[in-house]
Amino acid sequence: MTIKLLGKKIGMTQIFNTKGDAFAVTILEIGPCFVTQVNTKHKNGYQSIQIGYESINAKKLTKAQIGHLKKANLPPLKYLHEYKYNKQDIDKYQIGNQIELNEFKVGNLINISGKNIGKGFSGYQKRHHFSRGPMSHGSKNHRQPGSIGAGTTPGRVFPGKKMAGRMGNKKITIKNLQIIDINQEDNIIVVKGAVPGKAGNIVYIQQK
Repeated sequence: MTIKLLGKKIGMTQIFNTKGDAFAVTILEIGPCFVTQVNTKHKNGYQSIQIGYESINAKKLTKAQIGHLKKANLPPLKYLHEYKYNKQDIDKYQIGNQIELNEFKVGNLINISGKNIGKGFSGYQKRHHFSRGPMSHGSKNHRQPGSIGAGTTPGRVFPGKKMAGRMGNKKITIKNLQIIDINQEDNIIVVKGAVPGKAGNIVYIQQK
């Protein structure tokens, strides 16, 4: 069954295996998440479950958000996210149910999505790994991009041209990260490898 949850990235560290080899791991705080809405094909035209994560002061939410959560008899929640489910999975969930780490097991593979770290406005070399020009005295093309297209035909720059611009701050998904350890009491899991974003970022976890 597909398990989908929300969580936060705590940070990275390294651990050692039985052979003494060190490898990088990421520590994540996952859930607890609450089912805030269940959409069915008969009523909504598609099947999905909306889950909420992290309690927050009600003053920071709109009246519509507070009313939506009050229908489910749930406290104010900061993050809401909708996942599509098939009919077998959706029958297991009811509005107000709490979803925890019970179905995660050490050794399972999970996909994790999140926004990577924003680097601001970046140039060609940093953003697209362009090679630099000659560094000799007579060269006037050290870090410039060079030609970006013909002048007469087509007389414009095509959309998607690799140029300087904002780098990072995009949603990235890392697939098949292995669960190394689980702490059920503190809702913490340790996965092998790196996860997008900086410490404290919201992450979306999916286990198949």
